[in-house]
Amino acid sequence: MTGARPTLAAGVFLLLLARPGAPRAAPADSDCLACHTPDLARADGRPLGQDLGGFAGSVHGQAGLSCVDCHADLAAVEEFPHAEDLAPAQCASCHAEAVEMHAASVHARPGASGAACADCHGAHEILPAKDAASRTYHLTLPQTCGRCHADETKMGTRAAVPALFADSIHGQALSRRGLVVAPNCATCHGSHAVHRAADAESPVHHARVAATCGNCHQGIRTEYDGSVHAAAVRDGKPGAACSDCHSAHGIKETLPAWRLEVARECGSCHEESIRTYRDGFHGQASTLGYTRVATCADCHGAHGILPDEDPRSRVAAANRVATCARCHPGANARFAAFDPHADPHDQTRSRPVYYTALFMKVLLAGVFAFFGIHTALWFPRSWKERRRHRGGPDAGREETRAEDDKA
Repeated sequence: MTGARPTLAAGVFLLLLARPGAPRAAPADSDCLACHTPDLARADGRPLGQDLGGFAGSVHGQAGLSCVDCHADLAAVEEFPHAEDLAPAQCASCHAEAVEMHAASVHARPGASGAACADCHGAHEILPAKDAASRTYHLTLPQTCGRCHADETKMGTRAAVPALFADSIHGQALSRRGLVVAPNCATCHGSHAVHRAADAESPVHHARVAATCGNCHQGIRTEYDGSVHAAAVRDGKPGAACSDCHSAHGIKETLPAWRLEVARECGSCHEESIRTYRDGFHGQASTLGYTRVATCADCHGAHGILPDEDPRSRVAAANRVATCARCHPGANARFAAFDPHADPHDQTRSRPVYYTALFMKVLLAGVFAFFGIHTALWFPRSWKERRRHRGGPDAGREETRAEDDKA
């Protein structure tokens, strides 16, 4: 070691260990700190010092734990200074269940992409999760996760996820409003047993997303569970789970401007329906930016969407008048007969619209054909008139006289 000399306590401790027949006791914290001070270093220049300023106030310090309680192999060291390569602190000696869950998680992967206990909780300054200064405090956890998940060298393109969450309604509720009831990373992904979304055990697996979101949004989950989308997810079909419509991390607040995005979200799966919606009055108005016009959720519902043939559906034949009346007071059965998805290309669905569109096409073609023929017949006459005017008045009279002589 280089730098300052070892303290007297360290020297006495080493002499006691070396005395023949002396009982060997586990070193005390003061014995460890005799060498692990900021002013000492190894032979290669690496510092021996440890920042233990926060240990006394940590959860371990308050519980009366010593260095050898975590660094257990130090109790069996035969001579000091001990070897440089010691086993890392074994958290499992006290936190067996948490360590077992972590070992099966995505964070247990070897290499730079993994995360050990100290990466999230800290080393010597570990505080209870309820302490506002803790790395795992509810409002602070997104920043702790972001230490790795915002690193492009570790996460690649997924490094944008922390920023998306920070701008979302959930992230804003945590950082700007300080709401401890708002979800953080662990609320959805878990704390120690974090798995990939493709893993069936993960809380964010496609089949389990609704249950995870329903832990907070219980009323909406009850409504969603009876919907056509939930039935498709349960059957293993690509139905719409919460994250399919709202996204996973960049969830936005349902402000009026967000209504304009509803049709686009629904259209990502219902391509034919969004095409016919865009051709209608409602779709044209929404394209122009009007937020008070009806979108998909206004007619079909948001979470409890049911098939048309279900008598509880908003668009069932018996319920259409009431659905239209939500925006159009005084609507009657004739008004409700309006088809917002009328297709001018589908004769079986929209016969009047189909023949009206066909008539307009024929009329347009006829108008262009008539004026095309008219232009073609008029062209020789106009060409002669241009030639006559180009030669002046005398040339015009001579040409007229020549034509009269021929006659």
